[in-house]
Amino acid sequence: MLITAATVVTGTGLSRPGWLEAADGRVIAVGAGAPPRPADLDLGSVTVVPGFVDMHVHGGGGGAFPEATAAASRAAVELHRRHGTTSMVASLVTAAPDTLLRQVAVLADQVGDGDLVGLHLEGPWLSPRRCGAHEVGALRDPDAAELDRVLAAGRGTIRMVTLAPERRGGTAAIRRLVDAGVVAAVGHTDASYDQVRDAIAAGATVGTHLFNAMRPVHHREPGPVLALLEDPRVTVELINDGVHLHPALYREVTRAAGADRTALVTDAMAAAGMSDGDYVLGPLPVTVTDGVARVVGTDTIAGSTATMDGVFRGAVTHCGRPLDEALLLAVRQTSTTPARALGLSGAGLAVGGPADLVVLDDGLAVTGVFRRGVRVR
Repeated sequence: MLITAATVVTGTGLSRPGWLEAADGRVIAVGAGAPPRPADLDLGSVTVVPGFVDMHVHGGGGGAFPEATAAASRAAVELHRRHGTTSMVASLVTAAPDTLLRQVAVLADQVGDGDLVGLHLEGPWLSPRRCGAHEVGALRDPDAAELDRVLAAGRGTIRMVTLAPERRGGTAAIRRLVDAGVVAAVGHTDASYDQVRDAIAAGATVGTHLFNAMRPVHHREPGPVLALLEDPRVTVELINDGVHLHPALYREVTRAAGADRTALVTDAMAAAGMSDGDYVLGPLPVTVTDGVARVVGTDTIAGSTATMDGVFRGAVTHCGRPLDEALLLAVRQTSTTPARALGLSGAGLAVGGPADLVVLDDGLAVTGVFRRGVRVR
């Protein structure tokens, strides 16, 4: 199938007009100007971008991955797919040991079915001082035996684990995860600058939702933020939803780290795509008011109600650059950079990669989604 559009943005360039050819779910050619033959599908005056890759998402559409049921996961996947996310990692939250093992085992089967590209364990090895919307009583030190049981239950589907490196056994856990082919991420942490540098030396390569649930920067103790930002081996997540992060910080991090080290994520929970009301995140009750989720009875933000198309639009709007440059930056931050951080290949409409693409109108709203060359919206 050969597709043409007024604008095609890949992970490396922008074409007006542009075209893309796909076969067997893969991109076999992409180019600028007139296509080599008549198009099978002319999308017209739209912008085509790569499918979004969300490396940190807990749910949506009323379903949450921690529920570990087919119905809950299907609701979340379908909601985010309609908004352009063609690859997503199911993120869990802190849970008791037996619950965590059950969740991982069930979701591992769903990864095998192809709707998810892996699992992300956000907890339970987090700091009680920076726990955010995690059950503080279930937080614990990383234990080698538990880690091995969880990895075994995941059967190779665990892509990333977020932990606080200052916890007892944290550095050893990072080494164990990396040895197992899992991305080790630093987050929900009260670690010092030097402790995070040690974690990076041990193999940590991601900073989970930079600034949020993290010791803030101080002029005499820069803490995790500076340690993560200054190391070129580290990719930092940003929740650029207008709630978690001020646009000025988004611009500054993008300037400092570059688009190839900043990955935009939703951190969405079940309320994404839904109305205000009462929900849960793991075991914690959450109330959503004006689209902002908070743990009941507190001011603690509990994930988001964002979708990746909104995050993409926010990047284009907030980056302060000309439109074409902004589109290229946003594509890298929502597709190629998170894919690379997770060890996924072929994102960004690259030849040989998956034919995952999103069709956007003049306002950058989603009007079409293709996954593996098949139109799903």
